[in-house]
Amino acid sequence: MTKEHLRLIDANLNRLREGLRVIEDIFRYIYNDKENASRLKKIRHQSRLNFYSELLSSRDIKNDVLKKSTTSEQKREDLNSILIANFKRAQESARVLEEFTKLFSIENSETFKAIRYELYDLEIVLTKITSNSK
Repeated sequence: MTKEHLRLIDANLNRLREGLRVIEDIFRYIYNDKENASRLKKIRHQSRLNFYSELLSSRDIKNDVLKKSTTSEQKREDLNSILIANFKRAQESARVLEEFTKLFSIENSETFKAIRYELYDLEIVLTKITSNSK
């Protein structure tokens, strides 16, 4: 893999775990929902690859051409909008990881595919909870 591939994978692993952490913390601290928080934590812990040092050495934040926030990223209406934004962030990242890990591991690709589909399922259930408590 090239440094650019590693950089892309690193960025998407970070996005995936960050999005999951936001959702997990909503259900852990706001809803005191141990079951869903634990489920999200388990997914977050599955969102790893075994070459951390290579990923870290490929990171190039200074030259990220889109690191500036967009207007839509700077605004959230309520808890439900935070949840939805982070589900989308995690799902999109899981899709990128599913595709790019095919370059070296079908097993990893299938893991990220499973994560993506589990997030689609959780999104249905968990957004109902937050939309009812705006």
